[in-house]
Amino acid sequence: MNSVHLLDEGHQVEWDDPAPAKDRLATQHRQTQEVQRDAGPVSSYTEWDPLEEVIVGIVDGATFPAWHFSMEPVLPAGQHETFRRNAGRPFPAELIRAARAELEEFTRILEAEGVTVRRPEPIPQHRPYSTGEWASTGMYAAMPRDALLVVGDEIIECPMAWRSRHHETLAYRPLLKEYFHGGAKWSSGPKPELRDELYDHEWTDPGDGEPARLVVTEFEPTFDAADFIRCGRDIIAQRSNVTNAFGIEWLRRHLGDRYRVHVLEFDDAHPMHIDATLMPLAPGKLLVHPGRVRRVPDLFRGWDVLRAPEPVIPDSHPLYLTSKWINMNVLMLDEQRVVVERQDEPMITALKNWGFTPVLCSFRHFNSFGGSFHCATLDVRRRGGLDSYLG
Repeated sequence: MNSVHLLDEGHQVEWDDPAPAKDRLATQHRQTQEVQRDAGPVSSYTEWDPLEEVIVGIVDGATFPAWHFSMEPVLPAGQHETFRRNAGRPFPAELIRAARAELEEFTRILEAEGVTVRRPEPIPQHRPYSTGEWASTGMYAAMPRDALLVVGDEIIECPMAWRSRHHETLAYRPLLKEYFHGGAKWSSGPKPELRDELYDHEWTDPGDGEPARLVVTEFEPTFDAADFIRCGRDIIAQRSNVTNAFGIEWLRRHLGDRYRVHVLEFDDAHPMHIDATLMPLAPGKLLVHPGRVRRVPDLFRGWDVLRAPEPVIPDSHPLYLTSKWINMNVLMLDEQRVVVERQDEPMITALKNWGFTPVLCSFRHFNSFGGSFHCATLDVRRRGGLDSYLG
């Protein structure tokens, strides 16, 4: 009899599973995990295979996005007025300097661990642009995980729902061209019009106990890459305030029969990006948000599950576009090494006790921009092939 243990402070929940899931996964992994000798410049199927090349974002020119009401559902409480007042203005210069220094430290750490690091090109974020129906300014090129999705040997530019992010992938175009010339597939979701019809102008905050209400409609396909997690042949997705069912279906058809796209729902009244809710760290090991994931999805039956420890970011620390649970947003270098915020002692301890080797990096100031290590990176190449890890 095999069980999956839900690790939490002081207690466990056991699920009986007649199949020895861990042993089955380990055997399958040994049988199918081979280095792809002919892999091109882009090759990444999971969140945990050995990392060889990564894009790390930049905060140069980071600007508060032009205000649009579709931001309301995902802004932390009390930040609406800050974003309205500062729309189109640079983020505080001292915060940009501190976050830039952390990104440089992060880059040095990755390179010391044997990873090739690439960076996007700065583009002017404050310069206005228009489609004729609406006008906006940009935001930043700090979070490549939001704008670009790597599945196997393909990089996909995402049709993002925020007008302020309409041209964000331009910062990565030199790299995309290089990867394409090296043999990678390069595609793009349908460029969204972002007309008023895409947004629910009657959106209101759901009350206690009510299901999430999404501000994006099904007018056209839209999605952020960060609403998808890759587990080999299985891709986990969520609908959110930037990702609609139309966008998920577009991606499902685009990827074809080699992949299975699963859409999950969580106890999150304001969903945006799945990687601070549910993160598979290695075959058979799943990190979850203790409040949003009250019931572990059946897809992960047979996996050990760790509820993320309470974050320790001080209340006085500025956090834009995110909550303190960004501490879950770790980056796997392989099935053992994991990059963790240097000051997050509870997470460091929990991961050590779970058999991982934490690699520490200061990232508190970068967190202020709405992301952490997973958000700040796009794993271009991981050493491994296309396997199945879920039932």
